[in-house]
Amino acid sequence: MLRHNWRDGTAPDGRDMGKHLGAGRNFLFLQGPHGPFFWRLAARLHKTGARCLRVGFNLGDRVFWPERQSFIRHRRGLDAWPARLDALIAQHEITDLVLYGDTRPIHAMAIARAKAAGVTVHVFEEGYLRPWWVTYERGGANGHSPVMHMTLDQIRAALATTGHDPIEAPDRWGEMRQHVAYGALYHAWVLIGGGNWGLPPHRAISVQQEFGLYLRRLAFMPVHWAARSIATARIKRGGFPFHLCLLQLDHDASLRHHGGFTSTSDFLRHVIDGFASGAPAHHHLVMKAHPLEDGRVPQRRLIARYAKAAGVARRVHYVRGGKLAHLLGSARSVVTVNSTAAQQALWRGLPTRAFGAAVYAKPELTSDLPIAEFFANPPPPDREAYAAFRQFLLETSQVSGGYYSARGRRQLYRQLPDMLLAEDGRYGKSQKPGAAQAQHLRLIAAGP
Repeated sequence: MLRHNWRDGTAPDGRDMGKHLGAGRNFLFLQGPHGPFFWRLAARLHKTGARCLRVGFNLGDRVFWPERQSFIRHRRGLDAWPARLDALIAQHEITDLVLYGDTRPIHAMAIARAKAAGVTVHVFEEGYLRPWWVTYERGGANGHSPVMHMTLDQIRAALATTGHDPIEAPDRWGEMRQHVAYGALYHAWVLIGGGNWGLPPHRAISVQQEFGLYLRRLAFMPVHWAARSIATARIKRGGFPFHLCLLQLDHDASLRHHGGFTSTSDFLRHVIDGFASGAPAHHHLVMKAHPLEDGRVPQRRLIARYAKAAGVARRVHYVRGGKLAHLLGSARSVVTVNSTAAQQALWRGLPTRAFGAAVYAKPELTSDLPIAEFFANPPPPDREAYAAFRQFLLETSQVSGGYYSARGRRQLYRQLPDMLLAEDGRYGKSQKPGAAQAQHLRLIAAGP
């Protein structure tokens, strides 16, 4: 039985093993999701004839990329990074740049240099329609996504050329424990290796602190589950109408770069004050933490303080993480900065107020009323418009699978190599088109 050569896509005796769609493509990977996802995606790209390299910035990056010859260390600091990347692109004739998240400094710099050099930029992110999908876009994601510049009319026009049936959620796979475990393992290796090699952390806290928070979260998972179950049961059995506020991680890139608030604290105070002045006196407010909330911001204490100052302490509740569906089914409306979880509310037809930049923040879908007015009389979204928007995301930027569980990764690997090798991104391939239709979609995705 012939063994595949991991590096050049040929059999040991040099015979061609098939049509190599990736021949001539040189992929440079930067930082990815915690765990083995990028390494194993690169292994599959190698089988297409493509060449893959990885730049690492700490020992965690090195551990999750086992092949030494294709791993490049960067130890020269942030100031030297743009010139180093230019040299790598030229030296290795890089055609494609692959990264996870587009706002951390090393990635933002890399995207700018890659685009200037004519290199295709592949951006991965958590799914806009999580937890059953991940996001894959070219050029940018979240506030930098091509969808940000598209109107609902343009999206409907694009869908009119597809004729596809609505895409349903795939079979479920659980990833929360794996997500937290890989995060703890990654930061442990970073800590063992002495931190980032010459780079400042892209978080506001040290690697030691981040590692400690991951360990604490793993240790207290049973306690948090019990507290969350009790709080959710009390709300559901309380018999009162309530509005749901979806909180985000304080270090969330979308929150920090596209959120419009200087801090989580400012957002909490703004929402609670608006609720106190606008909502009917018998309504309640439920503040739901992100499932990965780790305590670096004392959300519960801040919420209690602001609710007491606004005179609504008895009507404001805090729930730490958990599944959103348990509360969405009974909520009157949803408020968030720009959490992707708001799409679950839109799918249910719930009035939604988003303050930051988000791909779903379209006039037909989310409200822009002042927060007190929103709580007083929240307007519902256009459900038909959201159905079209959701379908467009599923046919373009959303890929079924997950980064952290073995089952979720296998589902991604079945799809992604062909998508990365395609001449056009999925905004030009959301159908099985003729050339004219493909060009039509590309023009729409480019925006005004």
